[in-house]
Amino acid sequence: MEQEDWILHLSEIRKRLLLVTAWFIVTLCAGLYVSPAILRFMKAQPSAEQIEWNVFSFTDGLMIYMKCALLFALLFTLPLLLYQCWAFVRPGLTEREAKGTLPFIPAAFALFLVGLTFSYLVVFPMMLGFMKKMNRSIGAIETYGIDRYFTFLFDIVLPLAIAFELPVVMLFLTRIGLLNPARIKSTRKYAYVGLAITGSCISPPDMISHLSVTVPLILLFEISVFISNRSWGANRASVTNH
Repeated sequence: MEQEDWILHLSEIRKRLLLVTAWFIVTLCAGLYVSPAILRFMKAQPSAEQIEWNVFSFTDGLMIYMKCALLFALLFTLPLLLYQCWAFVRPGLTEREAKGTLPFIPAAFALFLVGLTFSYLVVFPMMLGFMKKMNRSIGAIETYGIDRYFTFLFDIVLPLAIAFELPVVMLFLTRIGLLNPARIKSTRKYAYVGLAITGSCISPPDMISHLSVTVPLILLFEISVFISNRSWGANRASVTNH
């Protein structure tokens, strides 16, 4: 019986992986189609329209094109992948646990998009402007390769987008009992220091830029704390009622 169950689980995993793979191929094809428009849109932004995207090898343009399509496909495959993971473990969850964990999927995706938007439209232009100013101050001739431009972009945008997952992570840790209000309160000052250091590392070295990045991160943390506390209270009340 155990062997039959194991075979059934492997079969289900295979079906779900095939579904995710098929959707990834579809979104990759869509990404290949829309990548030129996405890249033109990015080139038209104020942070990039004054910068020439030079290529220093025959493959630079192709690699950026493919990376753009791949990131597009990964972004829009992620919700389906998370849902399939949830659906696979769903039979082992209670009805309350299933209802409580399903909203994590759209919430995580939405927060990631918000983080991408904020980091691309606010933080990246600040960093780019500061770096250009520094280069000009030492008399350097600015010649930017498209590969280096996007590497610099991803190094700033992706970490911040991931940081915007903080509310979902803290809520999840609260739901499974690893976090509670007392523990969060005891680590709040360390979290503030960590967020301030993070904000200073990914923003230009001036006070306004530091605050522009650090304040949203701290607000995000406090929102996470509020949600976590509410979740903890709801869990305790549910346990008491039962």
